[in-house]
Amino acid sequence: MTEWMPVGKLDPRLLAELLHTAPLDASVVVGPGPGRDVAVVDAGGEGYLLLTADPITFATEEIGLYAVTVNVNDIATAGGVPRWLLATVLLPEHGTGEDFARDVQQQLETACREHSIALVGGHTEVTRGLNRPLVLGALVGEVPRDALVRSDGGRPEDAVLLTRGAALEGSCILAREHRDALRQADFAAEFLERCAGFMRSPGLCVLPAARAFARATRVHTMHDPTEGGIATALWELAESSSLALRVDAAAIPVLAETRRLCSHFGLDPLGLIASGALLALVEAADAQAAIASCEDAGIPCARIGRAEAADLSGPRVLDSGTGRPLPRFTQDEIARVPESGDRHLGRGR
Repeated sequence: MTEWMPVGKLDPRLLAELLHTAPLDASVVVGPGPGRDVAVVDAGGEGYLLLTADPITFATEEIGLYAVTVNVNDIATAGGVPRWLLATVLLPEHGTGEDFARDVQQQLETACREHSIALVGGHTEVTRGLNRPLVLGALVGEVPRDALVRSDGGRPEDAVLLTRGAALEGSCILAREHRDALRQADFAAEFLERCAGFMRSPGLCVLPAARAFARATRVHTMHDPTEGGIATALWELAESSSLALRVDAAAIPVLAETRRLCSHFGLDPLGLIASGALLALVEAADAQAAIASCEDAGIPCARIGRAEAADLSGPRVLDSGTGRPLPRFTQDEIARVPESGDRHLGRGR
């Protein structure tokens, strides 16, 4: 009997199997692989082209802004500048009004202007079988050849740095998508508005953090945590560079608001979708300068661990406090929360 796969990212072993035979050519500098945010292509210009594609599947409010932000984040991890966006917008056939379609387009345009991105094309349709809108972004960026930050660039003895903290995006989505249910559970309106506002403050874009790191040091590798949260992103970081990471799980910052929301829904904040944070591996001697550069830019940054050469057991992430492996979330924690029934796509809230 066929076993159905859970909602969320594919198992990394299956994904690696599927991508193993992907057709490539000599222009591909960095191709596809589990945990790799960006493809890098040498098109013969002065720099490299960076290509990424990310969908928005868990959020509906401000979905256009989300779509631009998560794709910008991927370009940021390679040290690049975002340039050209294609957006595919798929809308449910029941309950979608014209005003919602206009609103999504306006969000896309506003976010693109903020980052000086050209919105060059895509596709928009009303699609059968959907119960929520989906926006799929494909973003092209540029990076000078000598400034490329590779996904496999981590080295033994590197310091592991993390900006902001765990599950900012997850907290924002829970507050927005489950607002009515949380109000009925005695969560104050002010609390929910504060969490919903994490989209802009502290914000989910990691481009400023990536630039702060670059001002202080030559970053070996960067990764932005998304589905599966900080814990899964650490595993992806370890595997991309074939390293073992020793991480103090207790040192991973988690906002009080995030802890309260996760406690209410019975979720682990380290496995909750986490755009807004940025992981980086840098020379241990440069760690303090990198942290200071972030803090000068108003971005909290913590040193949460160190990298080691992987032994025969392969890449892994260990909690230095317990000696046990950190969990890896094949399904994001947010997928365990029942869908809210208060969505109305024909009009804004």
